[in-house]
Amino acid sequence: MLKFGIHDFINAQPIIASLKEMHDWVKLDIYIGSPAHLADKLNDGGLDFAMIPTIEYLRKADSLRLFPGVSIASKNKVGTVLLISKYPLSALKTIAVDNRSRTSVALLRLLFKDELSPDLKWVECDPDPDKMLQEYDSALLIGDPALGFKKEGAIIYDLSEEWFQRTGKPFVHAVIAARAEAQIDARIVEIFRVAKQEGLMKIATTARTLARQTGLPEITLLDYLQNKIRYNLGAEELDGLSLFQSLCVSAGLIEKKFPFDFAYKEETV
Repeated sequence: MLKFGIHDFINAQPIIASLKEMHDWVKLDIYIGSPAHLADKLNDGGLDFAMIPTIEYLRKADSLRLFPGVSIASKNKVGTVLLISKYPLSALKTIAVDNRSRTSVALLRLLFKDELSPDLKWVECDPDPDKMLQEYDSALLIGDPALGFKKEGAIIYDLSEEWFQRTGKPFVHAVIAARAEAQIDARIVEIFRVAKQEGLMKIATTARTLARQTGLPEITLLDYLQNKIRYNLGAEELDGLSLFQSLCVSAGLIEKKFPFDFAYKEETV
């Protein structure tokens, strides 16, 4: 049985809920964890395929295979990848970085490379925005704690919005990547196609359930899942992913640009 990992953020819940509802048809050993932990577990051989931060896939694109059709992406404002700053960017001396993701760090370095001081101190922290901003000049916050976050007097940058304003392209936050030896066949691809489709159809129900679990307003959750997150990995998302890859190579964040090799050819599905 293949071992699949998926992160536990709100944006993955429509897919997770659908996979659980499929019961025996799925025939997957599903592991849930943070994006960074899933990337490490995939690299260590503990998972056959997993939803991982985009930067982690790009770093290993010569040995990992891209799963077709599914991603966590956004086009313009997303609300869950935020740089929260107490001061203008050029005045920052310290930044607390959410320790659960790595793509957002790379994106921040790309977007604001000319504004941030080369002497800026980056410190990995648990995702507690109040504590992060109490101890440091700014905080890079991702995922659920960022959703709806506000702080009087703070300057808040939505990194997905900043990316879109500069490039006009979607930003792909996470992809599903498979180890080269993992046997990804038509049945597995179909499972995720159905999970995505069913998840999108039941977003209102998922938002209602999440509102009870998290205490967040149902309307906020519905808007986020329905209007902010894109679950496809089509031509538009791949174009944005390719540009991000090129910029990361140019900035020295990854060593080399590898072509995207798919775990299963979509045209054969």
